Amino acid sequence: MGVSTRRPGTTGGTRRPGGVTAPRGPAGPGPGRGGLPRRPGMPDPARPHDWFAERLFQVLSGRVPVHTLLGHVRPGAFEQLVRLADAAPLHGGGAPAAVRQVGFCRPATGVLEVFARIGSAERVQALAFRLEQHRGRWWCSAVELGPGPRRRARVPTGG
Repeated sequence: MGVSTRRPGTTGGTRRPGGVTAPRGPAGPGPGRGGLPRRPGMPDPARPHDWFAERLFQVLSGRVPVHTLLGHVRPGAFEQLVRLADAAPLHGGGAPAAVRQVGFCRPATGVLEVFARIGSAERVQALAFRLEQHRGRWWCSAVELGPGPRRRARVPTGG
């Protein structure tokens, strides 16, 4: 009679170098990922627009430094991002801002043109960027931020 080396509550996966267990069967990685788990810090291949929208928002709100996107943004777009991020334009003084909605169009195979609405209780701002797929990876190749909030002209009241 054999002795099981599997601990209770585990899936009985296969051992990888370094002692990491890779799950098998239904508990394994989902479809569309080539059977391999996604590396942390990498965009989900099925929804790169969401990943980039959130990361760009984090940079433009001053929550994370620009260099966290090195290796994900093409050089020209990185320069744009550095210029935009210097002012931390999405850093809300009042209510915290968040990515409210993300949408995209696909003008060509391997290209996504994405918009994101960034909003807080006080204002909404637009973020637009272009993603291009090259050798199985998504790269941000352009970043634009819509104009900041406009001040409303005060209407004098009669009296």
